[in-house]
Amino acid sequence: MTATSSSTPGTAPQGRYGRSSDQQADHTLKVVGAVLGVLVLGLVAWFGSSYISTQSKLNGAVPTFNIVSDSQVQAELSVLKDSGTGGTCTIRSQAADGTVVGQLDVPVPKQGTTFVHSITIRTTARGTTAELMGCTPSK
Repeated sequence: MTATSSSTPGTAPQGRYGRSSDQQADHTLKVVGAVLGVLVLGLVAWFGSSYISTQSKLNGAVPTFNIVSDSQVQAELSVLKDSGTGGTCTIRSQAADGTVVGQLDVPVPKQGTTFVHSITIRTTARGTTAELMGCTPSK
């Protein structure tokens, strides 16, 4: 007895191992995945560069503060900045219950790359903190 086959020797039987439409779907998914991957990487790079460029203008901190009295808090403002960039830094003081009892805007000059200044915040009640709210570069 001889066996008959509808396929030639060395090739897979027709319809047994998937269809060409599955291969097209796989190819489409790969292309869509690659495009989405490139878009996500571009978005991450854009957000990262935007964050770095805004952070490099004025970076401030309040490393130390001292409660002088019920109406005054002394603080040290330290700012790292680009040369030629000036602006304003806002420092506030809060009472023990979290209410804001004093706030001060400190001008930062354009000269130099560092600015360290001792300031006194006048308060309406006893302040327990001195914190930097943020620094805004001048336009």
